[in-house]
Amino acid sequence: MKLKVEFDRETDGRWIAEVPELPGVLAYGKTRAAALAAVEALALRVIADRIENGGT
Repeated sequence: MKLKVEFDRETDGRWIAEVPELPGVLAYGKTRAAALAAVEALALRVIADRIENGGT
């Protein structure tokens, strides 16, 4: 499964990473790489939860 990650940058310099295909899956980071790592971890938790609970 491939999911697209979109990035944006706040005026204070923080990065935001979001997975549009998974509503609510977004994370902040001081760097783009940190935001990516955080959003990947969150996406995996959301997908695992959906699998465990029979959701799609």
